[in-house]
Amino acid sequence: MKLIEEKIFDCAKKSGIDLLGFAPKERFDKLPASLNPFSIFPEGKTVIMLGKRICRGSLRGVEEGTNFIDYGFFGADWLEDEFLSVACYDLTRAIEDEGWEAVPVFPNPSEVKPQGVAVSSDRPVPNVFPDFAYAAVAAGVAEISYNDILFSESLGSRQRFHMIITDAELMPTPILEKSVCDGCLKCVEICPLKAISKTEFNIIEICGKQMKVAKIDYEKCKKCGNGAVKNRLSPLGKPDRIAALCNRTCISHLEKIKLISNIFDNNFRQREAWGKDISGNNVEVSSGD
Repeated sequence: MKLIEEKIFDCAKKSGIDLLGFAPKERFDKLPASLNPFSIFPEGKTVIMLGKRICRGSLRGVEEGTNFIDYGFFGADWLEDEFLSVACYDLTRAIEDEGWEAVPVFPNPSEVKPQGVAVSSDRPVPNVFPDFAYAAVAAGVAEISYNDILFSESLGSRQRFHMIITDAELMPTPILEKSVCDGCLKCVEICPLKAISKTEFNIIEICGKQMKVAKIDYEKCKKCGNGAVKNRLSPLGKPDRIAALCNRTCISHLEKIKLISNIFDNNFRQREAWGKDISGNNVEVSSGD
């Protein structure tokens, strides 16, 4: 297997993949069939999670409150649909060239209930949408923050993931031991909509790693005018909060106290943050970083 692993790492480097992790099949044993990648490919042995960074500069216009559309291109739609999809396709081809099957999987929202009719009594209802947050933790590339966003130890929240399921049995990536989210609760304090609970949370355990994740009112988030956007793949999916005020505050905090390795010469937050209430009116936010 060393040869195929070397080819995967080589292809990932050439494709500009920033994050790469391998999770063996047994790490998904506790997932229901509707969320389990191996419902798609039962003979598979390994889930590969590959991520590309959301360039910090793509968030600059949102942070300043002056330009939102370019983040939508470079930090979201194009990043998932073009840049990352091409990298995923190229890596799938590289694995197939070595004689192993590889199934590329797009990050459709796993919280959306599958629609369809069972093919037969012994087959699940399509479609299976794997739980990408679970898979990212299981593959050792991220943890789930208190703000319910994936954090990696290099980029914090600034990445998006695709998945490949393969029948190649690859060396598992260790589960991320480091806690990237320090539980500072700045995301809670700064949210003008009070959508993130300070006192109500769940303890999520994945492959032995425990993470405290806040109870979040996602219906409020869908109405957020502070950088959150509705899920573009399904109106039933969780909104995209990477560019929201809460997460931009997380980005600023993680960089400032060097909890991540991708650090810049100048601070991300250069002035007081802006905020809007649920009606779209300008409001003072309670804290910054």
